[in-house]
Amino acid sequence: MLTEEQIDQFHRDGFTVSPSFLKENTVSELLREADRVTAGSTIANYDAERMEMEPNPQTDGAAVRRLYEPCTHYPQARALSDSDELLDSVEQLFGPNLLFHYSKLNMKPAEVGSVVEWHQDLLYYPMTNTDSLAVLFYLDDTDASNGALKIVPGKHQGAVMDHTHDGHFQGRVTEAMDDSRAVLIEGPAGSAIFMHGLAPHASEPNTSDRSRRTLILSYRAADAFPVYCGPMTAKHDVHVRLVRGQTARVARFDITSFPIPQYKDKVASLYELQQRSREGEA
Repeated sequence: MLTEEQIDQFHRDGFTVSPSFLKENTVSELLREADRVTAGSTIANYDAERMEMEPNPQTDGAAVRRLYEPCTHYPQARALSDSDELLDSVEQLFGPNLLFHYSKLNMKPAEVGSVVEWHQDLLYYPMTNTDSLAVLFYLDDTDASNGALKIVPGKHQGAVMDHTHDGHFQGRVTEAMDDSRAVLIEGPAGSAIFMHGLAPHASEPNTSDRSRRTLILSYRAADAFPVYCGPMTAKHDVHVRLVRGQTARVARFDITSFPIPQYKDKVASLYELQQRSREGEA
C-alpha cells in the first residue's frame, strides 16, 4: 500500500517511488522468466510478435531491446499484474474499478541500451479521462550510468506538450523542452515508480557494463475509454482486461479537448517511431 505522502506526491508531481516494492525472489523469478523467453534470439532469428531487437551493431545482433506484453503471455509477470499488493496501490490512486492496459519489459542492455526521448504516454493513446498510469519496476540496480528514468515533476497538469511535426505524431516532445527541473530516479532492483500517463519522462542510453531491465505495467480507470484515432487504437487496446471492480457502462470525461495522434503509418514501438522521427521519416 502507498502512504498518504506517496499518494499526495503522485497527484502533485505526477509520480511517486516505492523502494523495494518487489521482494528479491520476485525480481529473480521475473528475470529468469525473461531469460528463458529471450534465450537464443538474434536479429536474424527472433519472434517479432513477442520481442524487439537492438539494432546497434555492437550487440552482434543478439541483444533484445524490448519484450512485448509479458503480463499477457508469461505466468510470473501475469501474477504480478494481478497481485493484490499492486492493485491495492493503484486503487488508492484511481479508485476501485481498474483495467490492466498493457505491459512491456525494456531491456537496455549494457553499453548499448537505446535512448528514450521525452514524451507523455497518453499522447500515444488518448482516453476520455486522464486516470492512466504506468508502474515501472526496476529489475536491476539503476542509476544515471545505466539509464535511470527522468521525470519532470508537476508537468502532468495543464496543457499537454506538442508531439507533432508537419501534422504527424512523432512519439516525442517536439516543442522547446525545459528539463532543468527533471528528477533522476535512481534505485535498487525491486523499486516501483508509479507514474501518471501525462508525466513527461525520458531515459538516456545505457553506458555502463550493467543491464537496466525495467518491467512496465499500465493501468487505467475502468471508465477511461479510448478515443478512436485509427488502426493504432485497436493495437493499443488489444490486451486490456478488467483486474478489479466492475466494468464501466458510462465513459467519464475530465478534459474538454485532447490532441489526436495522426500516425503516418503503423509502427511497432516507441523506439521505432522516435528513431524515424530523428531521421525525418515519421
